Amino acid sequence: MFIIGALVNGLAIVVGTLMGKLAHRIPEKVSVTVMQVMGLSVITLGLQMGFKSHQFLIVILSLAIGAVIGEFIDLDEKLNLLGNMIERKFQSQQNEKQAFSISQGFVTGTLIFVIGAMAIVGALDSGIRGDHSVLFTKAVMDGFISLLLTTTLGIGVIFSAVPVFLYEGIISLFATQINAVVPQDLMNSIIAEVTGVGGVLILAIGINLLEIIKIKVANLLPSILIAVVIVVVQHTYFL
Repeated sequence: MFIIGALVNGLAIVVGTLMGKLAHRIPEKVSVTVMQVMGLSVITLGLQMGFKSHQFLIVILSLAIGAVIGEFIDLDEKLNLLGNMIERKFQSQQNEKQAFSISQGFVTGTLIFVIGAMAIVGALDSGIRGDHSVLFTKAVMDGFISLLLTTTLGIGVIFSAVPVFLYEGIISLFATQINAVVPQDLMNSIIAEVTGVGGVLILAIGINLLEIIKIKVANLLPSILIAVVIVVVQHTYFL
């Protein structure tokens, strides 16, 4: 099933939330170590995907052009502004009520789990290649993060599983339809180069998790579309 990755991701959030509801306090050293393990695992996954590119020059060009477009649009800043606006609103409400409502946990969890390169790359990988490894990895991460969020935001985090499943499932469904209109040889090239670009983005997420440097991964998301365009142009005019 092409949506199994999205389904597992949603279920992981549900399980993580329920576990977080039962957990009173998680030692900081435990959460730090687990996040470091996740960072290393994501880096390894990114490297594996990156090496699947058949023409790494396309990956480099896509990332360079995509980064320029992403910085011009400044997707990362726009997402941060939205997150900060919601966070300020929640903080003001928390001071008055001394508690987080269900809606607060839902919105915050949704922002964290839906926004990001892994959701897009993983869903495309599920739909096009039937490979759910990226979404399975994301499910493990989201399950642990939802556990931590629930200890502070409450049970509302569990409802973020619904938009995560719908978002990733719709992208996977859309990706499966591509095969019906695109020649197989072109599709193979698109898969290889999109996987390569996606691998670099996932590698960047792993670096961010390890807090080595801060990479604006959201600003690199246009690279995926640029890779498709380059491959299509190359296939149409140069082959």
